[in-house]
Amino acid sequence: MSNQSGALPAPETILRTTLPNGLTVLVRENHTSPVAVLQGSLRAGTVQEAPAQAGLAAFVAGMLTRGSAHYDYAAFNAAVENVGASLSVAADTHSTDFGVTALAEDFDDLLDLLADILRRPTFPAEHIERLRQIKLVSIQEREQETGSVAARRFSEALFGRHHPYGAAIDGYQETVSALQRQALQDFHARYFTPQGGVLAIAGDVDAARVLDTIQARFGDWRGAAVDQPAVAHVRRPGARQHATMPGKVQSDIVIGAYGVRRADPDFYSVRVANCILGQFGMMGRLGERVREEQGLAYYSYSAAVAEQEDGVWFASAGVNPDDVEAAIASILTEFDRLGSEAVSAEELADSQAYLTGVVPLMLETNEGVASTLLNMEWYGLGLDYLQRYPALINGVTAADVQRVAARYLRPDACIIATAGPELTGDEQDVAHRG
Repeated sequence: MSNQSGALPAPETILRTTLPNGLTVLVRENHTSPVAVLQGSLRAGTVQEAPAQAGLAAFVAGMLTRGSAHYDYAAFNAAVENVGASLSVAADTHSTDFGVTALAEDFDDLLDLLADILRRPTFPAEHIERLRQIKLVSIQEREQETGSVAARRFSEALFGRHHPYGAAIDGYQETVSALQRQALQDFHARYFTPQGGVLAIAGDVDAARVLDTIQARFGDWRGAAVDQPAVAHVRRPGARQHATMPGKVQSDIVIGAYGVRRADPDFYSVRVANCILGQFGMMGRLGERVREEQGLAYYSYSAAVAEQEDGVWFASAGVNPDDVEAAIASILTEFDRLGSEAVSAEELADSQAYLTGVVPLMLETNEGVASTLLNMEWYGLGLDYLQRYPALINGVTAADVQRVAARYLRPDACIIATAGPELTGDEQDVAHRG
């Protein structure tokens, strides 16, 4: 599924239109293989949930493939599997996301199927209970994994469990157990609307023809614009907490603080700085120092997540329980060093080359192209974003890297969340003082 002629998608090769109902469609033709891909999002996510209904958006997304007006569960699976296609749906904070991959000759049939499950789900009662049990088991397993527990404690400490960015997308045992069929139906009826939705298509299609097909399947869909609730929160000071999980032989650590939202002017500086800190090569400085040189971690990396309204910048590590404090100190040292010392010209250039070089590789597949087009539209980046992107990354200076690290990764402002065996007496004292 190579990208057509190796050229990056550009304004002249992307067909973009917004239907009268508010649904935006982007199409990029690529005739090098007989495959077509759709990636899409609707503005229905966990941000619309009440705290007592945590997991509702994810429950609705999971039910869409379990019965609709023209496809029961068996018919849906047969329609997808018999032609070797794939169709997935999942909820996120601000969106419900879906994807279709199929041979070009079957793509219209899969669009029929997609339109039916998005617009006309039936929420069969027996499948609600089956999916509920699957979700409850998954949540139970999540609570037994030190990495997921540390990550959840970190998010809850930053934002609060009742905040969309702090709550678990899949919900909790008590909230998922209480969700009723009517709540799923109401959520779908209220928030599944074409207004503000995006469909991005790449592959062996004729752009004008596939647009007509989309119009036929989705054009008569109506719905008001979805309210996007404010997600502001009180910023919390640095803190330390530990989740004791008896019987575990590994501890996991998540350390970080508030980052930047996607539209923040510092986004690209943070992206480059994070690559240096914990991504480039063998996971950047964290992989080199904490894991390789000091031998304090089984893994160690960093991530900068930029959401629509806020972001987080954090490091994660899996360690021997005896090395928890030493690993935390080492990670915080790297945070401080990035903010107090200028990175070398070579280190900066290497990370910039990586961040710009990975884009053409990602765009070698139709999935990568469709996902990128969706991202460009969702965040209002413009159809020429891929042409501007190298300059945005290469324009970041060593001073920018030092500035954003000093601003966002202040050790005294960090949340430190750990999960694993019970702490020793000395470690308990440190956690308590934190």
